[in-house]
Amino acid sequence: MSATVTGALAGAVLAFAGLIFGFWGFLLVALLMGAGALVGRMLSGELDVRALAGVFSGRRTSS
Repeated sequence: MSATVTGALAGAVLAFAGLIFGFWGFLLVALLMGAGALVGRMLSGELDVRALAGVFSGRRTSS
């Protein structure tokens, strides 16, 4: 699936959530979509959790 289609679907889901559930529902859906994206990247191996933890703890740089 292309990035354009993925972005359009994410926008449609967020718009629907905003219309149906209001602002706080919109924020909750956006937060959960972001968490799901991170979990998906970790499971697929595209995100190295140890390196990311090292960056946030100050042990390593991101470059």
